[in-house]
Amino acid sequence: MPRAESLEMIAKLVAFDTTSRNSNMQLISHIQAYLSSLGIASTLVPNDDRSKASLYATLGPTDKPGVMLSGHTDVVPVDGQDWTSDPFSVVERDGKLFGRGTSDMKSFIALVLAKLPQFLARGLDTPIHLAFSYDEEVGCVGVRPMIEMINGLPIKPRMAIIGEPTSMRVITGHKGKRSYAAHVRGLEAHSSLAPQGVNAIEFAARLIAYMQGLARTLQTGGPFDELYDVRHTTVHVGTIQGGTALNIVPKDCRFQFEFRYIGGDDPNTLESAIIEYAKKVIEPEMLAIDPSTGFDIKCYNDMPGLDMNVDHEVVTFVKSLAGRNDHGKVAFGTEAGLFQKNGGIPCVVCGPGSIDQAHKPNEFISLEQLDKGEAFLDRLMDRVCNP
Repeated sequence: MPRAESLEMIAKLVAFDTTSRNSNMQLISHIQAYLSSLGIASTLVPNDDRSKASLYATLGPTDKPGVMLSGHTDVVPVDGQDWTSDPFSVVERDGKLFGRGTSDMKSFIALVLAKLPQFLARGLDTPIHLAFSYDEEVGCVGVRPMIEMINGLPIKPRMAIIGEPTSMRVITGHKGKRSYAAHVRGLEAHSSLAPQGVNAIEFAARLIAYMQGLARTLQTGGPFDELYDVRHTTVHVGTIQGGTALNIVPKDCRFQFEFRYIGGDDPNTLESAIIEYAKKVIEPEMLAIDPSTGFDIKCYNDMPGLDMNVDHEVVTFVKSLAGRNDHGKVAFGTEAGLFQKNGGIPCVVCGPGSIDQAHKPNEFISLEQLDKGEAFLDRLMDRVCNP
């Protein structure tokens, strides 16, 4: 059974509605006050209007690098979901804790916070760094300025453990993701005179069909990484809007697309292929009718993948904490790729709870997973604290 302190901390954190559209300042202030009560100083990295902030803190010696424990404080919306209990009030039944964020990923943060008094009582020989971010769920927004802040510190963390829900599996890689917004500029005309217009929807459909072809090529021809459930890079169109009436040739069409790529694929090559097809193959036909038409394609979010060498120190270290010899990769993205690429901090992903429960109504974490999370932190304590 998890410690009472852990269960109490989980309930407190879940009670803060930190859906990404909301401020997380009440939760961050609560954590900062808790750390202060333990004599731990912390630094806030706010957004521009100071409605949100990430938090960074260090326990133990400050003259050498240590182990960073990282997680995001925001959660996804509950709108339209059929919950059987208040999503922001933890309910325990059948050996599980139900509530938004119990799995993804407030329980990890809560376990860490609840264990801090024990870390401090034993005394740390190796420092523990805490890095809690905002707006991970909408593009890993808050972690980016926090990484910039960490990069300016005299001593950076030696390694990082990102506590996303992996059922305590040691994850050495995840796919990268790039998200794009495309605007197709057409020319309006009466539908009876359709050849005199430029149908933005139809030209958008041609580019989407080309991307479908790319997706099929990747699915059948690779490259492949067998550690992923979906072992190849994927190309996906998620939204599309265009047109005003059936009898008007549509002037505008907008759609969003993404690709989630494995380490063996270069995202720049995919991006270049799509833009080149739009600009050199499709667009000349549009310009021949009207020079104001064409494609505007912009990348609005770039989340690098994680691809750690399985022989790296951080991998073997976290395997020893998790009591496992195996490792794996996951399709969902995390902040680990940014810490590795932008911060130069080696990372693995490992935390309690299952991603299968994340983002769903009646999200939960099992008490068994919490027990395993606490055992993980106990082993970490043995490694970083004084004998």
